[in-house]
Amino acid sequence: MKDRAAQLYKEVILQHSKHPYHYQKPDQADHVIEAYNQFCGDHFHLYLSMKGDQITQAFFHGYGCAISKASTSILTQMLEGMSIKELPAMVAEFQQVVHPADQEEAASQMDEFLAFAAARKFPGRDKCALLPWTALEEWLTDVDS
Repeated sequence: MKDRAAQLYKEVILQHSKHPYHYQKPDQADHVIEAYNQFCGDHFHLYLSMKGDQITQAFFHGYGCAISKASTSILTQMLEGMSIKELPAMVAEFQQVVHPADQEEAASQMDEFLAFAAARKFPGRDKCALLPWTALEEWLTDVDS
């Protein structure tokens, strides 16, 4: 599994970093979520368009390392078509891959998520992988309030 995660890390992260999904500022959005890491300077904005509680479109823009950019690209792609109620489980699954309980082997059905299991090997890179997911989680807390 470790070799597979390392290979996915190379393939998925490089692909999403070079060709990110919906990497642009839309003309309008119902919600804008800021993801900022003050220690390294990675800074992205997620732009969500909604119909009811369902995300119809998601875009992002900003700058950061290949890991944070790829992670934000994958998150943006995953968000479209999801309802707000589905998001906490998806965020928890991604977080579990990056920070598995008791350092057990990362488990996910999503190859895109497993690619980030390798980020644990590099000090501080886990924060890059988690940056947009943490921002989304904080937004969800505000939306529920």
